[in-house]
Amino acid sequence: MKFTFVTLFQNIVEGYFEDSILKRAIQKNILCIEYINPRDFSSSKHNKVDDTAVGGGAGMVMNPQPLYDVLNELKAKDKDVHIIFLTPVAKPFRQNDAKRLAKKSHIAFVSGRYEGIDERVIENYADEVFSIGDYILTGGELASLVICDAVSRNVSGVLGNSDSLSIESFENELLEAPSFSKPKNYENNCVPSEYLKGNHSKIRSLKLALSECKTKFFRPEQLLKHRTRKSYEK
Repeated sequence: MKFTFVTLFQNIVEGYFEDSILKRAIQKNILCIEYINPRDFSSSKHNKVDDTAVGGGAGMVMNPQPLYDVLNELKAKDKDVHIIFLTPVAKPFRQNDAKRLAKKSHIAFVSGRYEGIDERVIENYADEVFSIGDYILTGGELASLVICDAVSRNVSGVLGNSDSLSIESFENELLEAPSFSKPKNYENNCVPSEYLKGNHSKIRSLKLALSECKTKFFRPEQLLKHRTRKSYEK
């Protein structure tokens, strides 16, 4: 699977892929990462990519010309490229989106800077627009990385043990049950005894109960959704 990052700051992004799971996936040619800088497509003398906002207002806005040219070239090279813009004024990114997008062959993330991107670029080129939360970041690079990481984990071969995907948070609307490592007792804090008895049926039941407790505390609306779906399935 190929990811293209359209960004003014490649250095912010590329370091994330120099270690751990995603680095190994790149080395195995499961993932491919590409960077494109809109400045390289600017028609201005000094490679400008921003201008003042029409109608007034503070800050500068990324103007359309460099991004139009970048995205036209991307689409000319690969008609199947799926273009995603990152902005706080968009639908929230969810785990189901990560699983769905993992089936794509090529995703391009367009990271805004300054006060944002000229809306005409988004209207003309966005296949999807996502927000990772109700807060403001300096740029879209971190949001791009968050989505790239979440999607990559669902690409076949990226994780060493693909079974781990089925027990993670947000599967069946529940948050993941607590995890424990050795030793069994550390500074008088013990692992739940049921985890140690080897009865996998009882361990699964306990983990489900703990998942429900966590979800009830942190995301009560999701627990209601889970229970409603289970009741409907019966």
